[in-house]
Amino acid sequence: MFNAKFKILSLFILIALLPCSGNTQTISMLFAGDAMQHQAQLDNAYNNGTYKYNNFDAIKDEISSADIAVVNFETTLGGKPYSGYPAFCSPTEFATALKDCGFDIFLTANNHSLDRGSNGVFKTIEILDSLKIKHLGTYNSQNERNIEHPFIIRKGNIKIGMLNYTYGTNGIVAKQGAIINYIDTTIIKRDIAFCKIKKCDIIIANMHWGDEYQLIPNIHQKRLSEWLHKNGVRIVIGSHPHVVQPITVETDSCGNIENITVFSLGNFISNMKTKMTMGAIIFKLFVTKEQDKIKITNPQYSKIFTQRPDVVKNSNFAVIPCDSTTINNINLPQKLREDMKIFNNEIDNLFNKHNKGEIIEYFFSKKSLHSCIKQK
Repeated sequence: MFNAKFKILSLFILIALLPCSGNTQTISMLFAGDAMQHQAQLDNAYNNGTYKYNNFDAIKDEISSADIAVVNFETTLGGKPYSGYPAFCSPTEFATALKDCGFDIFLTANNHSLDRGSNGVFKTIEILDSLKIKHLGTYNSQNERNIEHPFIIRKGNIKIGMLNYTYGTNGIVAKQGAIINYIDTTIIKRDIAFCKIKKCDIIIANMHWGDEYQLIPNIHQKRLSEWLHKNGVRIVIGSHPHVVQPITVETDSCGNIENITVFSLGNFISNMKTKMTMGAIIFKLFVTKEQDKIKITNPQYSKIFTQRPDVVKNSNFAVIPCDSTTINNINLPQKLREDMKIFNNEIDNLFNKHNKGEIIEYFFSKKSLHSCIKQK
């Protein structure tokens, strides 16, 4: 009898000590670079008085599959007349297309935030709110910023603190109370502290920084990245250079990931035409919470490329995968194939030489190439 009770008691103790799978959760996060609208893109999207964006068919499934997908919204929604560089202003349909593609969070702090002045900031926020698109980086007032930044998002039992800042706004000054998140370490440190007070499991800083068209991050990016990690930011995602820059993954002595910096993701979509501005990467990772411990795992990237109608005649702008399968597809026009091959090889060379830590390239399933190069 005593033996039986002892066995039952031992079983209860063993069950109590076993980890509970219900307390473990993993989410996927995906980050994309500069979503831009040059004049050629606006002209291409215009259709009988409205704007139609069929840019993302080939990558929609991949973006939508992430639990949280983030994009740098590098334009404004300031109303007509719409315009490209140097003062970006886009129709609402562009934001809707990005949302329909699967993006959950728009970053609005960048050097073009004030391209339509403070009224453009107010209008952009109004439209994003009306579309129920989560966003951070620009605000109607200091009071609104105090309430809404840092942006804290919860997925299941994982709480994420999201930050977004820009180096500047091309010399344009915000007026009428509009607030832009500028890079200021005093303010950033306060925002990080707030995330910690709110018991965020992980803090992510999205930084609009660096030198345009430079493949290697400058000393200021490197120092700020180190400072951010030192102060508790585990993931740093960069934008602005319009080209891809290297990735750094730091691990502890046991090989567990401590911090990640992606210095620049490149142009998610644009009409830029130099060899390294036509493509980008999307970056993905996984965050796991188990018994109040947070792990970052499987950092990975996939190359993408902007197909332009001046290369594929009578087509839309389109973001397509840039991997060997796509490049070698017999349906791919020769000029597009050559441009993609150059970009693909240059990124391989850049990452092989300058990436630090283990980061893998991944390939996602996509629709047939016919859907990528279909005519308007």
